[in-house]
Amino acid sequence: MTYAIQAEGLEKRFGETQALAGVSLTAEAGTVLGVLGPNGAGKTTMTRILATLIEPTGGSAKVAGFDVVKDAHKVRQLIGLTGQYAGVDEMLTGTENLVLIGRLLGISRKESKARAAELLERFQLTEAAERAAKTYSGGMRRRLDLAASLVGRPQFLFLDEPTTGLDPRSRNGLWDIVRGLTDDGVTVLLTTQYLEEADQLADDIVVIDRGQVIAHGTSDVLKAQVGGQVLEVTPVSAADLDTVSRIVGELAEAVPEVRDGLVSAPITDPQLMPAVVRRLDDAGVTVGELSLRKSSLDEVFFALTGHHTDDIDAEAGELADADKEGASA
Repeated sequence: MTYAIQAEGLEKRFGETQALAGVSLTAEAGTVLGVLGPNGAGKTTMTRILATLIEPTGGSAKVAGFDVVKDAHKVRQLIGLTGQYAGVDEMLTGTENLVLIGRLLGISRKESKARAAELLERFQLTEAAERAAKTYSGGMRRRLDLAASLVGRPQFLFLDEPTTGLDPRSRNGLWDIVRGLTDDGVTVLLTTQYLEEADQLADDIVVIDRGQVIAHGTSDVLKAQVGGQVLEVTPVSAADLDTVSRIVGELAEAVPEVRDGLVSAPITDPQLMPAVVRRLDDAGVTVGELSLRKSSLDEVFFALTGHHTDDIDAEAGELADADKEGASA
């Protein structure tokens, strides 16, 4: 099978730091591949390799069958890239920013203006089209940045944490835009540390930690890896947390997590809940809340790595620095 995006054993070193340590992934045409991981996981480094901005230390990658190193010029004609921060010129208006991109791509002035008007309308920026970008809100700048990456009608779009720093409303707006792109046949590679974002948008998800792929599958497949469902118990008294943790752990046959007064554990049998209630009652524990829900991707990440996506340790910090070094290279 020929994949739209394919990487095999990608490696990248920045000095003594190994930013990528053999990443392999594939994406089918017209789908969204979510690359999930915390800061410093290597997501930006991988994206910049696929976008031909830096070369890998080892391994290979292809976009539409073209090698990102040997056929870099062909790859660039097919892709659009939106980085973590809006790259628009703040002194230019929305229209001028898009027309400038069009002219740099070799599109005629007339066609560039028409394309700019089309994209500004699509991204709900028409009313601000003649305003300087410096007057735009954060969400408007991100939409303009994404519009700029679409001026050349790319078949592939690389979105590197596109909703970083956006409020929930702006984030949901960008999600709708991404869904529309795949409806038009565009293949999207989306890197994110927002678990809900991958859950909402991605047809397939690759989980990366410390430069390596640690899991791959759909959202439901990944969630099933930690039991499919999660039992949550909140005792009225914090003094009962140890007792609740012990009982839940014994019945679930798993190591429960205790966080913010809540005990949670993955389970495979929903009939376990009545047994937990009986054991807690026998132990004299008064329960404030008891629930059963589907596993979140954060719990998948925790189960696979032993830490949450927001638990950034020294090693992850080093990889984040390496990503920044690659971004400035």
